[in-house]
Amino acid sequence: MIRAGQKLRDERKSRGLSISEVSNATKIRTEFLEAIEKGEYEKLPSPSYAHGFVRNYSRFLKIPEKEILPLFRREFDAEKVYKVLPEGLVRQKEVPLKKFKIKQAVTLTAFLFIFLLGFLVFQYRYAFVNPPITLNSPLEMAVLSSSTILVLGKTDPNSTITVNDEPVSVNQDGGFRKEITGFSGKTTITVKAVNRFGKQTILTRHVVIK
Repeated sequence: MIRAGQKLRDERKSRGLSISEVSNATKIRTEFLEAIEKGEYEKLPSPSYAHGFVRNYSRFLKIPEKEILPLFRREFDAEKVYKVLPEGLVRQKEVPLKKFKIKQAVTLTAFLFIFLLGFLVFQYRYAFVNPPITLNSPLEMAVLSSSTILVLGKTDPNSTITVNDEPVSVNQDGGFRKEITGFSGKTTITVKAVNRFGKQTILTRHVVIK
């Protein structure tokens, strides 16, 4: 009685093909191809792999599936072939595709949840903390020779800035600039940032105008 592996081997040899050439073309490892030709299906990862490898091998050799698969099914007994393997190993090798897809879906959902949570925390971080102010000019207790004082700094782009209660425009990156007029002697400059949640930060600078 001819076996599936024997028929595949005979056809391969009649075409002058080596195991390596078949492996390169089908992407099936050479040891698996050799196991199929010898009928040693227990050396394959699982019954589903055995069926798929035989089918792909026959397709490559252009042997009709209706000829090769009945031979394969007649000689292949999954329980008998794989009973020598530990039960846990067989189960591990035959993880249902559905379970794999569920795991992928759970992983993707968790990733999207973490991403969304991070996005929301970033967007609404100033609902819990006061807006930042970085004041680059003037420096504390700077001595100026002009009555014109340049106030230069940076804050959250969504905040409203006032300098000595005068509104100041804030650009897209949070930078702001304002020129105010001071008087001779010591002058106090008050910069206030208020975000959309009502949180505010106040900085003061003291300068001396000669």
